[in-house]
Amino acid sequence: MNIKDIRNMDRDDILRMIGLETRRTAGEYALPALGLFGVGIIVGAGLGLLFAPKSGREIRGDLTERMHEIRERANAEKERLQQEIQKD
Repeated sequence: MNIKDIRNMDRDDILRMIGLETRRTAGEYALPALGLFGVGIIVGAGLGLLFAPKSGREIRGDLTERMHEIRERANAEKERLQQEIQKD
């Protein structure tokens, strides 16, 4: 190794020669983790659609029906509470 080689070295090269390395930043940890998380979401959604027991139209119909049931129960409970308040 001569002087020209040393001039062309950067900090990481010198640290690596003595068995050290620069400290990683939070971004260097977080970005790959977020990328893997995003890939996991996409893969999970794809598998969910692939193995869904019903078609999208059927699921939307079931959800709409369920929401109507919940709304009816909520209205019935609201009326019951209003009658109870009026009694007092």
